[in-house]
Amino acid sequence: MKKIFVLLLAIVSVYACNSQKKNEATKVTVESIDTTTVRKHLYTLASDEMEGRGTGTPGIEKAAQYIEREYKRIGLTTYANLKGYRQNFTFTNRRTKKEIKAFNVIGVLEGKSKKDEYVVVSAHYDHLGIRKKEGEKDSIYNGADDDASGTTAVLALAEYFKRKGNNERTILFVAFTAEEMGLVGSTHFGKDVDASKFVAGINIEMIGKQSSFGPKTAWLTGFERSNFGKIIQKNLEGSGYKLFPDPFKKFNLFFRSDNASLARLGIPSHTFSTGPIDVDVHYHKVSDEPETLNVSNITETIRAIAIGTESIISGKDTPTRVQLTEKEMGGRKKK
Repeated sequence: MKKIFVLLLAIVSVYACNSQKKNEATKVTVESIDTTTVRKHLYTLASDEMEGRGTGTPGIEKAAQYIEREYKRIGLTTYANLKGYRQNFTFTNRRTKKEIKAFNVIGVLEGKSKKDEYVVVSAHYDHLGIRKKEGEKDSIYNGADDDASGTTAVLALAEYFKRKGNNERTILFVAFTAEEMGLVGSTHFGKDVDASKFVAGINIEMIGKQSSFGPKTAWLTGFERSNFGKIIQKNLEGSGYKLFPDPFKKFNLFFRSDNASLARLGIPSHTFSTGPIDVDVHYHKVSDEPETLNVSNITETIRAIAIGTESIISGKDTPTRVQLTEKEMGGRKKK
């Protein structure tokens, strides 16, 4: 009788513990993504100490170390058979013909009932580095909006979804390198993935300024190529935040950010942005500094992405595969 009582007590304790964890998870709201945290990530990644985060430079090494420390603090695990958070590779600089050592930084939040289905949350953490130009006193291209703001979002979302604990699917938080050199990091990442297991790509680029649609709005590249955007719009209803299709079609932005590397594999991968790029005087300039950005805009947009993508993360919604022509897929034939 005593053994039965002890067994029952143990079962009740486990049940109570699980219930407590579920209750704690439901209490985690998007308000936990705050301006203090956002400001810290942004100002660190876009500081002069990071030397513009040029691929293959000491500056990007410092940025990678910061991202790694944050992944470890949050409690993310490593990807596939990697020994750490870095996915190391080399490539040849098309301009100088020199070989460059590079690394994506990947952290994993394992899923539960659908852990073999993957969602990628990404941004590129590289920028243009240091470039001395005649007549300019400042030579550091800090890349605050492009794309320290997106990398900030990746870190904030990693912490949010880790605390939330409702990801039935596995989330890969990826800081891509060498985007500015031709989507090199994301292309390397996509080489060895089983695309059939990848449900969605959530890429974030330049969210530091109010969009042309007004406050509390963002736009999505390739909106018409899958129903990903419509899922986000549905989830944002009542939130006060709105998502619109990319208004800058002439710039072909769907293929100019890291989402394209996954989209070419058929994965519904799209980029969130608020950038008013048609009038942005700081784009790819030394003046792209943290002080030029709206931290509240970044925070509100990260919260909206958390709300908008939650049904995909939790396994309730599955976006349709992205629609591309064979030419757009880089010559790959549709499977």
